[in-house]
Amino acid sequence: MLTRIDHIGIACFDLDKTVEFYRSTYGFEVFHTEVNEEQGVREAMLKINETSDGGASYLQLLEPTREDSTVAKWLAKNGEGVHHIAFGTADVDGDAAAIKDKGVRVLYEEPRRGSMGSRITFLHPKDCHGVLTELVTSAPVEPSEH
Repeated sequence: MLTRIDHIGIACFDLDKTVEFYRSTYGFEVFHTEVNEEQGVREAMLKINETSDGGASYLQLLEPTREDSTVAKWLAKNGEGVHHIAFGTADVDGDAAAIKDKGVRVLYEEPRRGSMGSRITFLHPKDCHGVLTELVTSAPVEPSEH
């Protein structure tokens, strides 16, 4: 069962500049940063609020680290902006299978490692009214910077 909006992914050309915009404009602070080599991105998670299921909601700012990454290709085509929406779930495997049974394409055969040790998969945007959709099972973590 999907329990919350885990995060909104925003693609950007300059992570530091974009973080400063969200900090100075809205007062959002960086909760976590990391480089995901597999996905070819440097990211910052800005915590928005806690949720009743023990998780939180974030803005995920994504800067590509290489030109062949999915985010770099998306930025070249679309420019900066909302890249995807992610829904939190306690069971990414079960929910992905149930959604797949309803005819929605799941992009990964098995969930992969996501931000802050989470397990993730994506749903095809053409099956989700044009929205790239991520399913996330969060790992319990403390704030950190890598």
